[in-house]
Amino acid sequence: MRNRDQKKYLDTLKRYTRKMDPKELTDYKMMVKRHKDDEDFDNLTFERLKNLHEKYHVNRERKDYDHLFKKPDENSSD
Repeated sequence: MRNRDQKKYLDTLKRYTRKMDPKELTDYKMMVKRHKDDEDFDNLTFERLKNLHEKYHVNRERKDYDHLFKKPDENSSD
């Protein structure tokens, strides 16, 4: 399970490498190399990966636009 999580985090962070500062980028590259070698991360490395993921990958809530596509009620067209 943890291996899947680290793969998901690394794949997501791939898009944000341009925004990372040099230290974060070297950490990220080191983590990618370790993942390619099929190593499981220790607790500290996994925490750093989660922190990078939380910092750069912002989950924005999706807006609900269904009300724009519904037909208006006939009663309210007075």
